[in-house]
Amino acid sequence: MTTISGSSSASTGSTGSSSVSQTASITKQIIKLQDQLKSLSDEKSLTAEQKAEQQQMIESQIAMLEAQLAQIQQQAAEQQQESKAADSGGSKVADGVNRPTEKNKLDVYI
Repeated sequence: MTTISGSSSASTGSTGSSSVSQTASITKQIIKLQDQLKSLSDEKSLTAEQKAEQQQMIESQIAMLEAQLAQIQQQAAEQQQESKAADSGGSKVADGVNRPTEKNKLDVYI
């Protein structure tokens, strides 16, 4: 009998590296489930009804993991957009050299 193993954890990462590791982990789980799905057709000890039932279970697990993967990717994209907006949103501090302060500003009239 084929055993179905797979665990999904719905955790949200606040850093980019955790979303990358979560993405890799979920991808590995999906690949493992796809391999189980492929090997299910070769299983001789199961009836056709049992195979169909297990196939449906594996496919639903894959669908859940793919949805979780899409959610993580969307959160990572949103965080990236937020960080880009924060960087370009005028957060540069006037240092007096390339971005003059009020004291270091030159008014040149020709």
